[in-house]
Amino acid sequence: MTSTVPALGTRTAEGSALQAVLLDMDGTLVDTEGFWWEVEAEVFAALGHTLDESWRHVVVGGPMTRSAGFLIEATGADITLPELSVLLNEGFEKRIGSGLPLMPGAAELLAELHEHAVPTALVSASHRRIIDRVLTILGPQYFSLSVAGDEVTRTKPYPDPYLLAAAGLGADPARCAVVEDTATGVAAAEAAGCVVVAVPSVAPIAPAERRTVVTSLEKVDLSFLRALMTDTR
Repeated sequence: MTSTVPALGTRTAEGSALQAVLLDMDGTLVDTEGFWWEVEAEVFAALGHTLDESWRHVVVGGPMTRSAGFLIEATGADITLPELSVLLNEGFEKRIGSGLPLMPGAAELLAELHEHAVPTALVSASHRRIIDRVLTILGPQYFSLSVAGDEVTRTKPYPDPYLLAAAGLGADPARCAVVEDTATGVAAAEAAGCVVVAVPSVAPIAPAERRTVVTSLEKVDLSFLRALMTDTR
């Protein structure tokens, strides 16, 4: 699948200040944050290195260039960043090939947004090859567009991916609700000016202005998102 950012438009969710919903992928919709860490551990074990469990919080939620670069520096492994990126993507694709668990409430939320024709984007720091594989399982019909980490000059924690997604949907970032699971993703969404729903997966995230923290996507539906947007007017 190629980049799916369409021309600008003016679509809005009827009867609501909510114009679009922008969703992270790993750890938010699909239970894969643990997959990435397992693949990283396996790859580095083959290179003769053991990863420290404390590093997991450092690499979660960010772009591969950051996480892979950190692990190379931390371990001193004799491998280049491009070489490591290929191994990690290949390992991840192999792992999800045997099954991809969705986070609780993900299927229901996507179905409801689709039923009510709410413009929805998938915004991930993962590479396009990974996003396209996951989309075949999630259902590409649920997303108006998707933005991959290797399609932007600056990915999360910079606002660029969310600004690109909002523009592609013809939405005001301030009228977009973002659902994220990591501090890195939350930082990107807030820098873009979006309203954020945080569903922490690996590390805790504290509530803040224009940020609501919930324990599960099962607590998030269209009425919940519209109410958040109304509250921030």
